[in-house]
Amino acid sequence: MERKGMWLEDRGKVLLRSSVRSLRWTEFTGGSGTEERCELDLVLPSSLWLLFGQGAGGGRWMLYQQSHRGLSHRGAHRGKPLQQSRWICGHGEHGEGPGSCWQRRLAADPGPADSCWRLLTSGEMTSAPPDCLLRLLRDTPRQRVCTLFIIGFKLTFFVSVMVYWHVVGEPGGQGQLSNLPVDVPCPHMVPPTPPPSGIPPPGNIFFLETSDRTNPNFLFMCSVESAARAHPESPVVVLMKGLPGGNASRPRHLGLSLLGCFPNVQMRPLDLGELFRDTPLAAWYAAVQRRWEPYLLPVLSDASRIALLWKFGGIYLDTDFIVLKDLRNLTNALGTQSRYVLNGAFLAFEQHHEFMAQCMRDFVTHYNGWIWGHQGPQLLTRVFKKWCSIRSLSESRACRGVTTLPPEAFYPIPWQNWKKYFEDISPQELTRLLNATFAVHVWNKKSQGTRFEATSKALLAQLHARYCPTTHKAMKMYL
Repeated sequence: MERKGMWLEDRGKVLLRSSVRSLRWTEFTGGSGTEERCELDLVLPSSLWLLFGQGAGGGRWMLYQQSHRGLSHRGAHRGKPLQQSRWICGHGEHGEGPGSCWQRRLAADPGPADSCWRLLTSGEMTSAPPDCLLRLLRDTPRQRVCTLFIIGFKLTFFVSVMVYWHVVGEPGGQGQLSNLPVDVPCPHMVPPTPPPSGIPPPGNIFFLETSDRTNPNFLFMCSVESAARAHPESPVVVLMKGLPGGNASRPRHLGLSLLGCFPNVQMRPLDLGELFRDTPLAAWYAAVQRRWEPYLLPVLSDASRIALLWKFGGIYLDTDFIVLKDLRNLTNALGTQSRYVLNGAFLAFEQHHEFMAQCMRDFVTHYNGWIWGHQGPQLLTRVFKKWCSIRSLSESRACRGVTTLPPEAFYPIPWQNWKKYFEDISPQELTRLLNATFAVHVWNKKSQGTRFEATSKALLAQLHARYCPTTHKAMKMYL
């Protein structure tokens, strides 16, 4: 069968894929003995020659660029190869007919699988190169075991990610709203709009929903309500990607209806492309939309919050916070989750602050969307260490105008102890526990789906009753 092309792969990267103008075998006798070479003249802008040396234990390939047609068979100097490496997956062999090169398996194992080459038929020229990993399955038992282990690990990881997003990733249980009324009358307990105090508010309070969901669950509703009650003079802006823009009619859900009762709560559509425009995140967002990643929604949320605060300034809160106190005195601050890591569930920064700008640059420079938290808590931690020129968070809590608040400020209960929110607690213990706390992070990633009675003495039920009474009343009525 006539050979029409070839491809060359080195360490998993395809170096060359081209039509073949001509190929031939030559023999060269030098100081090291007789050497056979397969010479391929490829159809490229400049003349390239690919030489395959063969031997009993293996061989090498060398890619040369020549300024003249043909090669000397007497060992003339050819200059330094453009690329060279050992081959293992296959090599050329002098065929029975002149001008032909054929692929052959090696009888001996010369070492690691560095490179592969193969000549293509005319029908194969339009298809993708074969995968050398499949060839390794036919090699030594040790190689087969390693290959099967790698394939099994990747398959297990993929399945676990799918299970997470399709089963665990969606809110459910106590928080999921279904078969509930879509319109509710605004209760009398909603605070009226306060008279202007003459002091302009320091900035907006932002919540983000980067998925397409538009039906806030009860914890989401409690977060927004508690923030609205703690800051009656400040706009509380809820940005939701699923909300339509313009004059389009909005979805009708209990959560949207109830939150609309608060005069300082604003529900707005979230346009991620517009948010990232004119920031270092714009090119990243354009690229990430064209590929699949396991933690894309959390990563989008991580990117959105730093872009939002850099562009507009203000306070950002995750939708699983319950706000206890006024946060407006906290500026250029973030919370410490533990002695080793910061957390971006709460952020408070001035507009165009350089710390947020550095976070956006680091987000792109060290991007890895396959590691949970790499673009969130770990990003903030490494940027703060660089900002303060420290190795450990214990060395400094504030530097260059940025402050890290202690864990009790926003994370009084570590994520490992999230079940404590569903345990009974006395009012006295509750007051003592939250004495130095501005807002409580409920760790929804861990606690979602866990049920509790709205009328119980559980810590979370008492927080709902005290800091988001409108949501708490709806829970008692509809759950």
